Amino acid sequence: MKSERDRHIDVLSAGHNGDEPTARSGLVDSAPHIRASALEALQRLGALSDSDLIAATDDGATEVRRRCGELLSRTFRPALRASLATALHDPEPDVVEAAATALGEDSDIDDETLDLLHNLTANHDDPLCRESAIAALGSLGKTRSLDHILAAMADKPNVRRRAVLALTPYDDPRADQAMNDALEDKDRQVRTLAAELADRPT
Repeated sequence: MKSERDRHIDVLSAGHNGDEPTARSGLVDSAPHIRASALEALQRLGALSDSDLIAATDDGATEVRRRCGELLSRTFRPALRASLATALHDPEPDVVEAAATALGEDSDIDDETLDLLHNLTANHDDPLCRESAIAALGSLGKTRSLDHILAAMADKPNVRRRAVLALTPYDDPRADQAMNDALEDKDRQVRTLAAELADRPT
């Protein structure tokens, strides 16, 4: 029986040499990092199916669920909407962050999932998750998300910086005012970013 190290090497190599059966065998390996690498290998081969990803979103290992979200953020798949919405409730912040990023690519996002992103921006304990949710809202540019982006302008500096970026799609006086206010933000990076977006000298 092959060692864990050799199995991992086999799966990684399979993604580069066209060996789909070996790459796919990694999806059921006992080692989480091999299952995660199998997802990457199958993606590289163009053989990663919706069912593979749906199964990965329910994997018991954080590493696998996180890798799944990362892959989805590169190429959103409509069949994964429900799984990604569920992932927004994941206990691991890295998984929530990846799922939010992926959903930011969903141009046909439904209202219920959009509301989950809205809730994340205000209520998640991890500022990186709130930041990712704000980034997703900015990417989607939905009218009813503006209030949530504006509220994020009172969050931590990294979230405020992301909120400044998320305001750019909005042609709304409230967005303009928030951008002007950001020019006086107590965080230098927020001020600099706002000035760059407003094309003003810092």
